[in-house]
Amino acid sequence: MHPALADDLARFPELLRSARDMAAREVSGAAAERPVVALGPAPARAPLPERGEGGAGALARFTERWAPGMSASAGPRYLGFVTGGVTPASLAGDWLTSAYDQNLSGAAGSWGAALERETVSWLGELFGLGEAHSGAFVTGATVSNTVGLAIGRAWLGERLGVDVSRAGAAALGPVDVLSGSPHSSVGKALSVLGIGRDRLRPVPLLPDGREAVDVTALGAALAALDGRPAIVVANAGTVNTVDFDDLRAIAALRERYDFWLHVDAAFGAFAALSPAHAHLVAGLDVADSVCVDLHKWLNVPYDAAVQFTRRRDLQVAVFHNESPYLGPPADEPDFLHLTPENSRRLRALPAWFSLTAYGLEGHREVVERNVAEARRLGAGVEALPGLRLLAPVRLNVVCFTLAERPTPERLAALAGAVAASGEAFVTPTVYAGVPALRAAFSNWRTTEDDTRRVLAALATVSAAL
Repeated sequence: MHPALADDLARFPELLRSARDMAAREVSGAAAERPVVALGPAPARAPLPERGEGGAGALARFTERWAPGMSASAGPRYLGFVTGGVTPASLAGDWLTSAYDQNLSGAAGSWGAALERETVSWLGELFGLGEAHSGAFVTGATVSNTVGLAIGRAWLGERLGVDVSRAGAAALGPVDVLSGSPHSSVGKALSVLGIGRDRLRPVPLLPDGREAVDVTALGAALAALDGRPAIVVANAGTVNTVDFDDLRAIAALRERYDFWLHVDAAFGAFAALSPAHAHLVAGLDVADSVCVDLHKWLNVPYDAAVQFTRRRDLQVAVFHNESPYLGPPADEPDFLHLTPENSRRLRALPAWFSLTAYGLEGHREVVERNVAEARRLGAGVEALPGLRLLAPVRLNVVCFTLAERPTPERLAALAGAVAASGEAFVTPTVYAGVPALRAAFSNWRTTEDDTRRVLAALATVSAAL
């Protein structure tokens, strides 16, 4: 054995203690006081080491060269994306995921696959899905959307008498994908699947600045297809204003039209946890496929999402791996037959830890507190003379702009000044044609004090522009 490996094995507990202490500082309240983002230049690229320094040396080198440039994205004032933090229990689960290092392609020789199935079933219950939906863990919302739309593509083939997994997407002919406010990952998925970005057909939205689809207009668009089957992508939580399509009304259109209903509920699905907001996702259980991103509001480490579908048979048709040494899909297919990956880490374990540790009640409290803080920030923005709230705070995202001359350049300057203050991180967007910023609340640690600090920073920098 190489001497560095042998030495690390002998001192393994000591190495883990050092990493533990560093991780504890990162998750502690003290770490929340450092700048939220790193704005300085990264170190110059170093040459590949010829001789290793051992684990302790690598940790010391990382601490010196790279740790200062890591953002505080796991902290309470990183509001630029819908990015959760890492709950203590999920971090413990993530460490053990790496320690156990399970090959989760199949169920042979490990209980890991059974743990994932248990966790998926818990999540389905959390989001109000029934036994008709099965699911699996994937990397994030983009892959979850891709898997759901791939199953929808197979469903189109079933309707048209085409085996898409054999003949290819071209055998379908032109495919119609209808949506009101699709996330950019939907277009990416259509590109990957060979359907094509240009086949995403925008459907008119409700008036008064809504991002929810006009269901009457959707019905008219489906009627214009003259009976051709289609895919409808409904949205449960849009990026700018967290608007929700009326899922029940969309599903009712299936009485007249033939379409696969995919729901992108990447973070909006978590509205189901709160009695005050669960009505927003009413009808999610009738979807043919559902995307939920767990490293958003479940606050588990990157990368973790889940996909659900009612048609696991079609999912297997798309993703099954044909190899004698793997064997054919069983009645309970191995996960390598359900997702794009053969090699899969046990992503379910951090989620299992967090659900076991905090339960439905604990995660509900995080959702409801985040919503309360988003509304607090929205009210504060309305009270600032230099800023203007662009949309109601429906759930956990605040969309706002400058009261005067909201140009992209001035919004970029505002976002840059907020980041330079070290107090918060927000990101640019465009809503209703107006350049804007958005602040997304999804971190388990965010409190009223954090919101007040963000407001103070916004007040200072907006007044200076």
